Amino acid sequence: MKIPFGTITVTKKSKELIEHALQSNRLSSGRYVREFEKRFAELVGVKEAVALGSGTDADALALAVLLDYGAKRGDEVVIPALSFVATGNAVLQAGLTPIFVDVDRKTLNIDPVKIEDVITTNTRAIMPVHLMGKPAEMDTINDIAKKHNLIVIEDAAEAHGALYKGKSAGALGDMAAFSLYVAHIISTVEGGIVTTNNPDFAEVLRSLRSHGRACKCESCVLNTASAYCAKRFRYGENEDIRFIFERIGFSSKMNELEAAVGLGNLEVYDDILNKRRENMYYLIENFGRFAPCLVTIGKETYEEIGPHALPIIIQEKAKFTRTQLVNYLEKSGIDTRNLFSSMPTQCHGFGYLGHKIGDFPNAEYIGENGIHIGVHQDLGRKECDFILNTIEKFLQNHA
Repeated sequence: MKIPFGTITVTKKSKELIEHALQSNRLSSGRYVREFEKRFAELVGVKEAVALGSGTDADALALAVLLDYGAKRGDEVVIPALSFVATGNAVLQAGLTPIFVDVDRKTLNIDPVKIEDVITTNTRAIMPVHLMGKPAEMDTINDIAKKHNLIVIEDAAEAHGALYKGKSAGALGDMAAFSLYVAHIISTVEGGIVTTNNPDFAEVLRSLRSHGRACKCESCVLNTASAYCAKRFRYGENEDIRFIFERIGFSSKMNELEAAVGLGNLEVYDDILNKRRENMYYLIENFGRFAPCLVTIGKETYEEIGPHALPIIIQEKAKFTRTQLVNYLEKSGIDTRNLFSSMPTQCHGFGYLGHKIGDFPNAEYIGENGIHIGVHQDLGRKECDFILNTIEKFLQNHA
């Protein structure tokens, strides 16, 4: 049996939309992107969604919005030490400084108890990550942010479908950044999207994704600047506002073909989400028998996990290494991925910040001893039982 890590669903609807876009010759950002944004916002339960070129761009542009609201280049953003490296990269790409906080080994998410220890007069935002789709402790994080007048930006890259106390991931802070990469529940192949209830933030985001261009109203988005555009009157009726740039920006527009794939995914979103959640919860419910050698995350009564993938952490009492477990699973046909790293101490690119091994012990332990495996919609009970039985056989051989 083969258990691939991820999959993508390209629906008949997507293929029809792609064909229509190809025949129309309208392939850059247009009405399919606008429709995808509208429907994604409705799904999350927010007023605005701004589609972008990648999940990393979603993080970076959401952070870059802060520069319009008093932040200076080099100001600080609090993030967890453990995440996919895009989280830290995005802070730097926005011109800001990442300030790392260790994670809770039980949840894999930022430890809220440690956040206030690193807040300074230069701190402008907190960016919690809902790692593996498990919601971060948002009530505490929002309370800290309110106390210190900080913006909260959710890194919801893996949190499609996650719920925290009745609210969707993506609607729990001031902004949220989703990845739409192929392995995610809603995919545009490559892509990202920022959600927010603040229309002013959304306007800045639309400018940022197009090099900081002055106007991103519908007519200007479609490169047919209207004589009635409000910004035209600000700059003068004879100005081509498409070539007036109000801020340092990015090039990060989603195209029509990507949006077509995403629109098709939205048609089957509930089916994909329910199938993946069924797989993940079944694995979690049956994982206790592998303690004390292996553990995974748990589900709290007030949450629903966005079923991205199943994390597995090798514990100190195990008599085997991660390499041995990975080799056994791979030879048995089960695809695996390492569970990220401690960005400040295990990712060499961040070495210039001066952190050393031991500064973030929980993130470092998971970085050395964690893996994750797929729970996607192409799997079922038979495949989940195969995963569980394969792990059980491995543990019997390494008792």
